[in-house]
Amino acid sequence: MRSYVDARTGARNFGYIEILLKIWYDLKNMIQPTLFDIEENHTVESISNPKTYKGIYAFHKYWGKKPIESLDYCIENCTNKNDIVLDPFLGSGLISKEAHNLGRRFLGIDINPFSIEHTLFLLSLPRADDYKNAIKLIKENVLSKISESYALENGDTATHFLWNKDELQEVWKKNNNSRRKVQLEPSDFDLNKIKSFENYSVRNIQKGTFFENARINSMENMTIYDLFTKRALYNIDLILDEINKFSGDLKRALQLTLTSSSGQMSNMVFAITNRGKTKNQQSEKIEVGSWVIGLWRPDLHFEINVWNCFENRANKLYKALLEQDSFPISCKNSISDFYAKQAEMGIVQGNSKIELKKIPSASIKLIITDPPHSDRIPYLELSEMWNCLLNKKSDFSEEIVVSNAKIRQKSKDKYLTDMREILSESSRILTKDGYLLLYFNAKDKNSWSFFDSIEKQNSLVYLGSFPMEYSANSVVQDNRKGAMKSDYVLVFNHSRTQKTLNIFNKIKGWTSDKPFKEVKNA
Repeated sequence: MRSYVDARTGARNFGYIEILLKIWYDLKNMIQPTLFDIEENHTVESISNPKTYKGIYAFHKYWGKKPIESLDYCIENCTNKNDIVLDPFLGSGLISKEAHNLGRRFLGIDINPFSIEHTLFLLSLPRADDYKNAIKLIKENVLSKISESYALENGDTATHFLWNKDELQEVWKKNNNSRRKVQLEPSDFDLNKIKSFENYSVRNIQKGTFFENARINSMENMTIYDLFTKRALYNIDLILDEINKFSGDLKRALQLTLTSSSGQMSNMVFAITNRGKTKNQQSEKIEVGSWVIGLWRPDLHFEINVWNCFENRANKLYKALLEQDSFPISCKNSISDFYAKQAEMGIVQGNSKIELKKIPSASIKLIITDPPHSDRIPYLELSEMWNCLLNKKSDFSEEIVVSNAKIRQKSKDKYLTDMREILSESSRILTKDGYLLLYFNAKDKNSWSFFDSIEKQNSLVYLGSFPMEYSANSVVQDNRKGAMKSDYVLVFNHSRTQKTLNIFNKIKGWTSDKPFKEVKNA
């Protein structure tokens, strides 16, 4: 007997064979390979030569992802089976799955609704076939309506619209006999089609909260209507109508398929011009760029067929799901339930400064986290587009960050105070032989000053640090004058011993010096 899944509810019923497979999976989990299918435990050499993200971990954009190799090495060498690993700044949630694969209990906290949803997605993936069937069903119900919104006068369907500010420049479609594009002059029919959506009001999407922040090209009084055309929002709503008919893991996977493709659906897809200019081989050809980061809406930009964007991401996720186990991992959503139920996983949405106070003293073996690096990345502001599509409210008042949005009053002094409190609680909840591993980088010495509180309290000892090698280039890597070119992993525990140092001193670049000693004061 095979298990079957209700196409709408996502509820799974297990037959006899499926139950046996579940038992096998639980036993297999003790030796389950991690992200890169490494047959042996991670070594110090793998830390210096990280591999590029692929598959399920490369599916969705998120800022500041760190190589898994260093995380896994530290989890394997600093903890034992069933020890609790804590990440108070969950981010994309990659470490949660790795910790589970390595047989550790895991507790993660984040203020960002998107971070919670993405983590739960990683921990409870749907079956590939169930996902494929869901996409097929959605396509059957919405494709004709979406195609009609992009219909040309001759009945063909447009793929791209080239805009210069508010003026439509070109309409692209595919040649019926090939994959080559056909570029057309806009007609009155095209303009009237666009005009028919000018009064559209979103149904499943929040308008969002945005702030004046030049760092990410955000403006006060912006809404989701500034990031997408009304036609795009109409079509996104059609897809959400269908997604909302599902539930559970399947619904979450479909929602994240939408958020992962939303950048290409937006007004932030720039047009590439003058390619080859630097080599005196300038081309007049206009090419499709991509959404990179922030909320920059270039004058010359593309509007892309929403369904094509969604289906392309769906195909990528389907291929990734084929390589994944699909047994769901049960997660508690509060710290009290995590401890009371002796749960494997706890994924909690909230302010870490508040939530850490709920954790019993000396109960965490390893805290490993990538906190906000002063003013480098305003995570919650950057995630607002996704949270709007997920219909989730963001609590900007509680985020621990430095923001260039003055109205938020997220100053560096407030950030340092919050981080000192986080570190104080971290010392309390760590076991006597526990470790704190902090991924950090900042462009000025002041941003590192909260580490002083650790030494003054005589609670945790700074052991040393090693530079972080990236598994993928990041457009948000801070290369401004005065900034360090790499993140550093800073290691703390309650006592400096040779046994402790032996775990880390073989890592390339390991030093007991403070990495920020050469950083200039701001």
